[in-house]
Amino acid sequence: MNEVIKAVVLLVAGFVLLIKGADFFVDGSSSVAKRFKIPSIIIGLTIVAMGTSLPECAVSITASISNNNALAVSNAVGSNIFNLMVVCGACALFAPLSVNVKTLKKEFPFSVLCALLLLVMGYIGTRLGRIDGIVLIAIFIAYLLWMIMSVKKARQNSADNDDEYEILPAWKCLIFIVGGAAAIKFGGDFVVDGATVVAKSLGLSQNLIGLTIVALGTSLPELVTSIVAARKNEVDMAVGNVIGSNIFNILLVLGVASFISPISFITENMLDIIILIVFSIIVWLFAWTQKQIKRKEGIIMLLAYLGFMVYICLR
Repeated sequence: MNEVIKAVVLLVAGFVLLIKGADFFVDGSSSVAKRFKIPSIIIGLTIVAMGTSLPECAVSITASISNNNALAVSNAVGSNIFNLMVVCGACALFAPLSVNVKTLKKEFPFSVLCALLLLVMGYIGTRLGRIDGIVLIAIFIAYLLWMIMSVKKARQNSADNDDEYEILPAWKCLIFIVGGAAAIKFGGDFVVDGATVVAKSLGLSQNLIGLTIVALGTSLPELVTSIVAARKNEVDMAVGNVIGSNIFNILLVLGVASFISPISFITENMLDIIILIVFSIIVWLFAWTQKQIKRKEGIIMLLAYLGFMVYICLR
């Protein structure tokens, strides 16, 4: 019983760190965007996406180093489905999620192509080997270079208009971003550890814990950060965070993990990736209709995720 009480305290501490960390992280990132005239969507696709994907990265790479990466694909794909359906769906409940046309034409289809590439790689060799890892990392580097070019273009095209948004000093931005990312990382760890102990005390299997709590727990930073961004009217950052995190999880997290130690693919992995692709296309179509995801569509996305969870528990 003592252990369960400690786990509940850890859970609460984790949520506090996540919420406050996300708050600081969004403020710092927004200020950087305004200072350097970088669109919020690009900040979301890069700095915010990488910061909120730290838990997935830590879980998968640590598992690979210890040659225990059987759940690496499940964690990454499960987190991506959660990001897409729950993070975007929950944000749409607070305010309609406006989606940039450029994002709909470029970054969103690119995230779907990444999932398709993962499916093909897994199907061909029934595993992700070191060569696959190098290919994924190389594509990620190319993606980063593309983002840098987009930043340069955006800065050249931006007008010199100063809005009323308070721009934080550079040192404060750095503290907010680094401190916020650290709080998000440790908050995610505390939530996962606490939830795992509680789940075990309720008699849930290790496999079910891995497919649900670990995937959900490592995606909490994306959820909290995107909701905070949406509430602060930084909807571009909220959408960019989700798409960027999904690209990051497949290309870098699985790329590095499979380079360290090859990852075996099982039938369930294939099915989960196909579900991710189908969900991605559905959300993409929702966003295309009026260039935004509305509350009704957000509810549909959350219900679809609930159906996916029922399927995971029953299979």
